[in-house]
Amino acid sequence: MPALGDGPWLDDAAGRLVRPFTVSNGRTRPSIALDLMSQVMGTGVTPLGYLGPEHAQALDLCRGPVSVAEIAAQLKLPAVVTKVLLSDLVDCGALTAKPPAFPHNPTDRALLEAVLDGLRRQL
Repeated sequence: MPALGDGPWLDDAAGRLVRPFTVSNGRTRPSIALDLMSQVMGTGVTPLGYLGPEHAQALDLCRGPVSVAEIAAQLKLPAVVTKVLLSDLVDCGALTAKPPAFPHNPTDRALLEAVLDGLRRQL
């Protein structure tokens, strides 16, 4: 079994030893709105007080702009838990967050038809 601060708390036979909801102290809603495609990045500010090993791992992954989905995958945590962890880090000033930038309305009919046409050409 890994040491306390080393990687996710996993056991080959048992799987995750710490349940995801305990990582976020039972919270299921982040304090800020984060989309899976939101970009987060470290500010260089060190969080005051103890946040937990998963917070430190998340902060370490945010040296450059990275999506919430990528962090969740790297931490092997559900997206909602990752969003809570990241919102904690934004709240203490250790991270900045930007909403995803879409060049077009994702429900724009013309855009969807162009994507469909491109997919049909690939077949």
